[in-house]
Amino acid sequence: MSGLTHLDEHGAAHMVDVGGKVETTRIAVAEGRISMNPAALAAIRDGSVPKGDVLATARIAGIMAAKQTATLIPLCHPLSLDSVSVDCAVEDDGVRITATASLTGKTGVEMEAMLACSTALLTIYDMAKALDKGMVIGGVRLLSKTGGKSGDWHAEREVA
Repeated sequence: MSGLTHLDEHGAAHMVDVGGKVETTRIAVAEGRISMNPAALAAIRDGSVPKGDVLATARIAGIMAAKQTATLIPLCHPLSLDSVSVDCAVEDDGVRITATASLTGKTGVEMEAMLACSTALLTIYDMAKALDKGMVIGGVRLLSKTGGKSGDWHAEREVA
């Protein structure tokens, strides 16, 4: 019908059969950003947020989220991830999260990387919302993916 892999010939949603696919090493990298006021950023940077270590908690939350992707995103395959990393970079007016997921398997890990990134950002918001309810989360996107039948892909443009 549409050429979309999660729709059958009648347009009904279904889980893609990956049984016949070859296992390859697959890596996906996603990023996103949360901007905030200077006081909230300083508290995060200095470790003085009343709820605790914001960046460490965000990192753990992102890793935990990646492991739960199939329970949260319909039609995603449950995956045995080899690795998930969540890196937090404090910038001039916010925090950039970069999440990487990898495995050797029959399907990609893009959703796992993007969910890890999104959850880490939401965790930062949750932990620092008493300091700035106007924080803005944005720019969550796939930066790159490797492996699989479609090969490698890299984002073409930078996003602020």
